[in-house]
Amino acid sequence: MNARTLLLGAALAVLSPALATTAPTLTLAQQAQRAEVIVRATLGTPAEVKDGEVTYLAYPLTVTETIAGDAAKLPQQDGKPALFVLKGVDSLPDLRAGLEVVALLYASRLDSPVVGFNQGLYPVTAGKVAAGDITDPTKLREALLGARGGK
Repeated sequence: MNARTLLLGAALAVLSPALATTAPTLTLAQQAQRAEVIVRATLGTPAEVKDGEVTYLAYPLTVTETIAGDAAKLPQQDGKPALFVLKGVDSLPDLRAGLEVVALLYASRLDSPVVGFNQGLYPVTAGKVAAGDITDPTKLREALLGARGGK
């Protein structure tokens, strides 16, 4: 082996972990297909929840519409479906009590249950949503269901 081969190998070894942690950007259709539960909901005041050595922030959800899946399969906090996110995790969307969202979620507890490394969370502000070209929540609902084959 020459110095050039060793240098190339070292560079790849250093870069490989960084490449492995980079999440690809998902299309809205891909997000909809991967989501186990899609809801329109308002976030409540978060509570810290310990699970062994792990601490989550649990945002109770006031679900106004279940677009797909079963909201009862989401983790529960005080008898309500909740959005559990690992406390201290970087790159989370701006989560706060009172925020209305269309959320595309995995049903299990993860660092963040939002599909696509937090790509699948769409705030609803003044009756509008920002999901690419879609600003009407009803159109977003139709696009999500269409991407799931109407399910």
